[in-house]
Amino acid sequence: MPDPISWAFAWPYLLAALLGGYLLGSIPFGLVLTRIAGFGDVRKIGSGNIGATNVLRTGSKPLAALTLLLDGGKGTAAVLIGAVWGPDMALTAGFGAVTGHLFPIWLRFRGGKGVATTIGALLGAAWLFGLAVCVLWLLIAATTRYSSLAALLSLAASPLLAWAITGDLQLAQFAAILAVLVWLRHLENIGRLLRGTESKIGRSAEPN
Repeated sequence: MPDPISWAFAWPYLLAALLGGYLLGSIPFGLVLTRIAGFGDVRKIGSGNIGATNVLRTGSKPLAALTLLLDGGKGTAAVLIGAVWGPDMALTAGFGAVTGHLFPIWLRFRGGKGVATTIGALLGAAWLFGLAVCVLWLLIAATTRYSSLAALLSLAASPLLAWAITGDLQLAQFAAILAVLVWLRHLENIGRLLRGTESKIGRSAEPN
């Protein structure tokens, strides 16, 4: 724990990093892009999610890829901007970006599942570690065809990967906190996975 003097000095800056990251993360790129492309409100398609997996259900792979890139970029940008003022600011901003995507004020706090933004934040924090999480996600997704399962398992493993690759306990704790948030947003997916009714990649989603 920091001493009271240093905490009293640091907390306004950490709060600014949190709010800045939140505002950046709360930009609903999936919703904005599908409307610009003429697909209407993506929340009325498939699962109703604003993320890349649901954008893919519009039938536009380029649009889904762009959504994935921008959603991940929010997390990476927040961490890299925060890193200018130090590692604590970087991780705080990254946390803000993920919570902004999960609970955007513009959409009455009903956002996406946070997978791309989380992985983007991990890439920004330590690119080799973030890349390892991406590779694990791709391997699981290619094997099972379940995007949700790939997200759950790769992020569950992320704290161990962070520790093994970087030896940074703070980064491992950061990864664990983000993994918990993403797991909580996937409770309905977990239920469908257990029942065997979860939709696979490329197939129509069962509404949430």
